Amino acid sequence: MITAALGALEVAMVQSGARPEDTLRDTTAFARRLEELGLRRLWYAEHHHSPAIGAFPPVVLGAHAAAVTSTLRLGSGGVLAPNHAPIMLAEQFGTLAALHSGRIDLGIGRGPGTFDEPTAQALRRGAGPATDEEYRADVAETLRLLVDEVGLRPLPEPWLLASSTAGAALAAELGLPIAFAHHIRPDNTRAALAHYREHFAPSRWCARPRVLVCVETVCAETQKEADWLAGPMDVVKSGLLKGRADLPFPTPEEAATHPFTAEEKQALAAFRAQQAYGAPGTVAERLAELAAATAADELMLATPVYALADRLRSYELVREYAVMPPR
Repeated sequence: MITAALGALEVAMVQSGARPEDTLRDTTAFARRLEELGLRRLWYAEHHHSPAIGAFPPVVLGAHAAAVTSTLRLGSGGVLAPNHAPIMLAEQFGTLAALHSGRIDLGIGRGPGTFDEPTAQALRRGAGPATDEEYRADVAETLRLLVDEVGLRPLPEPWLLASSTAGAALAAELGLPIAFAHHIRPDNTRAALAHYREHFAPSRWCARPRVLVCVETVCAETQKEADWLAGPMDVVKSGLLKGRADLPFPTPEEAATHPFTAEEKQALAAFRAQQAYGAPGTVAERLAELAAATAADELMLATPVYALADRLRSYELVREYAVMPPR
């Protein structure tokens, strides 16, 4: 059984043949059903200029979901600090937290949110990638402004997103809870979390280390069905392996005919072995093992499958194997 609290990461995949507004409609149904299932958090990721992932601002999706739910925690996973002025992040999430008391999280990340260089430069108004010092300053200034300038209460709960030891070190230095992207850099997870716990400095935000681990999870009645549902995301990943982010999110039928190279198949299999795919018992065992190995307080599941019904069914099946603490 899974005893860690469960949450969900919404990346708002835009299915082949669908409209972006169809994806937005699905995010509403998704949030309502997750609340019914008793999940703790639903976070939205920031992406730009991708045919497969909607460019929907996390603060907007979070505000909408908060308005149609009542107990689910909503937030960003993450909003990307280099793309935004700290004062804007503080004002936006401070306002959300004041409107929805005790339900708003501010998950801050570093990446550009796009593989398209002109888009990345547009987001940064022509500036290059943020340096380590600039990123640290942006995060620290956002936190300061939340407390000293915005003046709204209650405050959102800040988290730092990380996929490396460097990100974990910053979370430890600032005394923030950490959300680790195991679904992106699984080989970094254990070393980074060990560094985080060893160097954690208590702060006004967090008295002890708190760890959330995000894992890609596709659960279905059988292993064969789970593999079928995972096919579309495999196509998108195969493009990323070649430096391409221009592939749409195909149907499972389209994905089944995609010509993967031997190298791509090997890389995808190695990645999948560190995530949670398969029938309910297999997935539950894998998630429980990962929670134990990382001593995670929470698991956040990323389930990029084509149809909303299949995505929700994945969460429903996992929930049957979970004994979660109260929200």
